Amino acid sequence: MKSFEGHVAVVTGASSGIGRQLAIDLAARGAKVFGVARRATDAPNVEPVRCDVSDADAFRAVLDGVGVVDVLVNGAALEQRTPVEDADVDLYHRTFALNFFAAVTGTLAVVPGMLERGRGVVLNISSDHGRAPAPGTPAYSASKAALAAFTEAVAHEVKERGVHLHVLYPGWVPTSLGQGAVDQGMPQPPRAVRRTAEQVSRLALDRVGGAAVDINAARVAVLAPVMRALAPRFYARMMRKHG
Repeated sequence: MKSFEGHVAVVTGASSGIGRQLAIDLAARGAKVFGVARRATDAPNVEPVRCDVSDADAFRAVLDGVGVVDVLVNGAALEQRTPVEDADVDLYHRTFALNFFAAVTGTLAVVPGMLERGRGVVLNISSDHGRAPAPGTPAYSASKAALAAFTEAVAHEVKERGVHLHVLYPGWVPTSLGQGAVDQGMPQPPRAVRRTAEQVSRLALDRVGGAAVDINAARVAVLAPVMRALAPRFYARMMRKHG
């Protein structure tokens, strides 16, 4: 296992799901971990910090208080169905504020310091919905696609300077967020894309700092854009059927 001994890590969305598991595993691998969430995390060996990271000023204040950040994990997210017939622009704004702009705020706050020190990792958690948008979740899908594009662009900019940015595609994980989407009407995902939080966390921590920007927990999902390009009609039918 890759060690994070002596590193300082900040994990958002640390009160539950993948964020909580990443915080626990970073601490187990030697990092001093600050777990940021709107409600206090009970993750062992993690220092809880209560903050709504969609409030940019509050999030920057937390990061300033931590000081040197070697690892930033942006895991806080909101997933809610936004069918077009019940369109709510305010919900789109709230979704982007948490899923996209909070990660942008954190990334832009810590990367300059990482560049000065010549080392650092930012892990932004996206979703396969970002590259294979499904019916009923346009706000969530769009926010995760934007997050992936932002992360990749910054990764190319800083790659030769010792700082690594990654997009994590976790597949479907039965967290409160993932199960909540199913409870709202999303079909149960196929077994090939199902993962546990423990599996996703272990994979992500072993691969951060590597050359690849994307970290795919369920590699079959990588085929979605290929199918969209090679067989667009078939792809569209499948997305309408299973989205």
